Amino acid sequence: MTHSLTIHQMPKEERPRERLTRYGSQALSSSELIAILLGNGTRGSSVIQLAQVLLSHFGSLESLADATVIELCQVKGIGQAKAIQLKAAFDLGRRALVPKEETKPRLDTPIQAYKLFRDSYAYAKQENFIVVLQDVKGYLICWEVVAVGTLTETLVHPREVFYPAIRHKAATLLVVHNHPSGDPEPSEEDLAITRKLCEVGKVMDIPLVDHLIITPTKYVSLRERGIKYFH
Repeated sequence: MTHSLTIHQMPKEERPRERLTRYGSQALSSSELIAILLGNGTRGSSVIQLAQVLLSHFGSLESLADATVIELCQVKGIGQAKAIQLKAAFDLGRRALVPKEETKPRLDTPIQAYKLFRDSYAYAKQENFIVVLQDVKGYLICWEVVAVGTLTETLVHPREVFYPAIRHKAATLLVVHNHPSGDPEPSEEDLAITRKLCEVGKVMDIPLVDHLIITPTKYVSLRERGIKYFH
């Protein structure tokens, strides 16, 4: 295959989309699969060449998958729209690899919560603050990311935390957030927001049962630490 050609100049049977349709995704290289996601190239470069530049820039498919939208946009030819498409595709693939849980699992222990959220959020480059809602029997209702912060802090307000709890009629909630530094030790800000959420939970009669801080290899449960704010 001559990659100096544009997609439209290639014989139809050699174009990535047509080859995927005929032979399946396993027959395509990583750059060809990325080219399908990108859709088109730039002036002077085919979409396959642009995909190869991306792989070369980040060094590996794994590093490319971990790149943020901002980092992707630093590559010539990758605008925000293309970067978002790539980020969405890689994150969907990562989520698809998470082992399936019961339809409504119970999160009776911190380790259960850690296993549920580790693959989706522990590797994120920014802090994600997740509200996890449970019914009166302790079964999972759903979860929502209510704040995305910088590499060092997440800005969270109780109204963003308790709004989904009210909307879904949750009986209890726990919160989870990742530390991109890899150190799960709680900061003063982590302790302060935990105390505030516990106080609001008492007023709302929707108690906060735990605050989990996660990294790819370990976690800290503030409830297990004996923090006295919890019920």
